[in-house]
Amino acid sequence: MIRIAILGFGSVGRGIARAILAKNLDILVTGLADSRSGIIDPVGVDLEAALARKEEGAPCGSTDIRPTDVVTRADYDVMVEVTPTNVENGGPALHHIQTALRRKKHVVTSNKGPIALAYPELLAIAEENGVTLRYEATVCGAIPLIHAMQEGLAGNTISRLYGVFNGTCNYILTRMAAEGLTYAQALAEARELGYAEADPTYDVEGIDAAIKLVILANTVLHMQTTLDRVERTGIALLTPEALQLAEEQECTIRLIGEIIPKAGVLRVSPRILTKTHPLVVEGTLNAVTVETDLAGDLTFIGKGAGSTETASAVIGDILYIRDRYVQSS
Repeated sequence: MIRIAILGFGSVGRGIARAILAKNLDILVTGLADSRSGIIDPVGVDLEAALARKEEGAPCGSTDIRPTDVVTRADYDVMVEVTPTNVENGGPALHHIQTALRRKKHVVTSNKGPIALAYPELLAIAEENGVTLRYEATVCGAIPLIHAMQEGLAGNTISRLYGVFNGTCNYILTRMAAEGLTYAQALAEARELGYAEADPTYDVEGIDAAIKLVILANTVLHMQTTLDRVERTGIALLTPEALQLAEEQECTIRLIGEIIPKAGVLRVSPRILTKTHPLVVEGTLNAVTVETDLAGDLTFIGKGAGSTETASAVIGDILYIRDRYVQSS
């Protein structure tokens, strides 16, 4: 049995809770917090009751317990940090993660902000305190890309990786190509279906994809880069005519993020690809091709976002820690 505290009870946090309830994973939740409240229970939080309260629009727990109380007072093996991403300064997740690591607690996070902004510092704190930091869910949702690159491809030299890192943009471009919709029409449709936020800037300007490139560059490829070094062009200026021209050449357009480690290249931009290219996936899917010297070219395809899909990556990290660190400690 591994004990966890969950910080953040939005879509991802609730997805984790539902998975724990549905499957016999030997995971005990001893702490839980949303932005307004918290629960600390060493015997185990009643997840069904907490989910029911959130469905009613109420706080998940007691408003006398703050998220920081759960981080500092709850008894857990792993803190699961799944609060909303803040790429300006990483807060409040950055502080939560620093505090948990200094308490000698393992950390699993889906939060891109702290990993993109402060990975070297967080890794140093984790090593100093003999614990581990896992962050599979920060890039491409359900696709186990980071694990595959760090462990499955250990010993390989990665010469290039490129792919579709943002499902919102991919949906918009898919619909523009398939139905001849304008960018504005496809964006409106994406909003109606819940694929795009009210303010879509983070997705359509390529910021989300760029952050994911920075995470991969720093954590897997050891490039020590920052977000402002990513060349970035979004999709807002693309027209149906541009997609039609590509169509006439048996091609289409996708927003592609690319890293070429040896050249120090990180860029996000719309690219013309042949329709048979492995990165031409439909709807909200993500797809990433990794070019290596020993394994050749490998392409990973899957759902890059979603409550259950992101929960899959988080739970994979929790069980990785359980099997390698907690049970043997």
